[in-house]
Parts: sequence; structure tokens; C-alpha cells
Amino acid sequence: MTTIALVHPEIPHNTGAIGRTCVALDLELVLIQPYGFTLSDRHLKRSGLDYWQHVRLTEYSGWDAFVAERTPREGQMFLFEEDGLRSFYEPDYPDDAILVFGSETKGLPRAVREAHRDCEVSLPMRSSHIRSLNLANTVTAAAYQALKGKI
Repeated sequence: MTTIALVHPEIPHNTGAIGRTCVALDLELVLIQPYGFTLSDRHLKRSGLDYWQHVRLTEYSGWDAFVAERTPREGQMFLFEEDGLRSFYEPDYPDDAILVFGSETKGLPRAVREAHRDCEVSLPMRSSHIRSLNLANTVTAAAYQALKGKI
């Protein structure tokens, strides 16, 4: 199963919308602490509508706990960053791909990026007037690309 991993998400609306996408595409959602909200936040529930109860949710206390338990193999994990070296169109995503996204304002922690630089990808943007896309939109685009030809 493909997994969406959010590292230190800050905005409950985005996480709720991402949870809804995970339900629609039958993906697991992994949340890596700390968060900028609580899972009981009404905005999270509002964005996820009544689908939140169907999210396959796994939580981790931090990045190290996530990596220690999941032990991602080479070619399984993809870190999405605005300045990633490869376009997200390039990889062949395995069925059990782990798509990793950082917080809305800071992106992925530096230590995570440095340890996994070869896993970075980005969504191409045509305009020079924008630095990044909304996290929920990015996750949705990435999920559909990773599942291309599989759904």
C-alpha cells in the first residue's frame, strides 16, 4: 500500500484534506510529531468531513521512530521538496511507495533532507511568482502520479 507521510504538519485543514484524499485512494496516512494541532481539532475534522473515521492513520513520535520501524528500502521513499533535484514525473513508484512531505512553512527538517538527498523530488511549477503549492494540493498530485496506471 502506498503511504503518505506528513512530517510536522502545522495546519489542520491541510491534514484533514489529505486524510480525505487517503481515504479516496486507499492510502495509509502517517503523521510524524510534533504537530501544530491536535487530532481532535475541529478544523481537522471539518476538512476531513465524515471520512476521517476511515483514514488508515499511523502516528510516530518523530522521524527516527518512523525510520526505525518502517526501515524504508532504497527506491521506496520519495521526499517532496520545492527544490528537489528530480521531477516527480521521473520515478517509477513501487506499490508500497512512501511519499514524504514536510510542514507547510518549513518543509522537511534539514537532517532528514541531508540523510536522504537522493530521494528528493519536486512538482514542477511554470511561474516564477510562486515558491510552493498548498500542501494538500501537492499531496494529491503526488498521490495520483504515484498511482498512475494502478487505479
